[in-house]
Amino acid sequence: MKHETPFDSEIVSIIMAAGRGSRMTGYSGNKTLLPLLSGNSIFEGTHLILHHLLANLPDGPKTLIVNHCKEDIITATSHLDITHRDQPVLNGTGGALLAARSIIETQSCSKFIITMGDVPFVKKTTYLRLVQQLESFDLVILGFCPSDKKQYGVLETQDDLVQKITEWKYWKDYSEEKQANLTICNSGIYAVKKNILKKYLPVMASRPQIVYKEVNGKTTPIEEFFITDLVEYLVDDGKSVGYILAEDENETMGIDDHTALLKAQAIFKRNPN
Repeated sequence: MKHETPFDSEIVSIIMAAGRGSRMTGYSGNKTLLPLLSGNSIFEGTHLILHHLLANLPDGPKTLIVNHCKEDIITATSHLDITHRDQPVLNGTGGALLAARSIIETQSCSKFIITMGDVPFVKKTTYLRLVQQLESFDLVILGFCPSDKKQYGVLETQDDLVQKITEWKYWKDYSEEKQANLTICNSGIYAVKKNILKKYLPVMASRPQIVYKEVNGKTTPIEEFFITDLVEYLVDDGKSVGYILAEDENETMGIDDHTALLKAQAIFKRNPN
């Protein structure tokens, strides 16, 4: 049964599909093109992750942010009404948004979904719940409550407002009591108002973070940008950041290694809808 709401025609979706997926060892392609229905190997088959994700998104304009194996992505989506934007340098999730800046500035739609290309099981109804909360908040985060927080970023909240997103490298040093109270993790999926993006993207662009990475065997400083920084800017300016919860942690699972791919294929086999 197709779920339709008045929100469908107002929503722009931006899907980040530019990354290399280095943890998917033995596979050199773009991981969003891996199959949910495997064939001769876990890397071969049908019903691509990206196609499943796109089918679950609300109706409205869609833009794929591409880089790694971008021609394969473009070919795989050539039958769909989708715009592609190149992220010339893999400089973080915020960098992916900056690559879509012209789309954000010219679209007439007032509400945006930002999601990742390797998270196929988020339901259309969940995306719509996320967008509906923009009636009350400027930005809304899709959270989930896993049995094991692993190294996920967590939402620090007060009542129904998000105060900050704290990455594992910081919250791992919190007291056991404080860690136990942080039960909501960040899925990396957001709904946000267009006017907020237009105002705060230039702010983010002016404040890169310096991240040290190994490039050709040498530790190199690289400028990166992160969507989580937008949350910080909004909270500092007194804007409202809310959240909703996914039904279960499988809904927000990202497929980034062999274990996750096998699990996703088993989930899809049980319930291909």
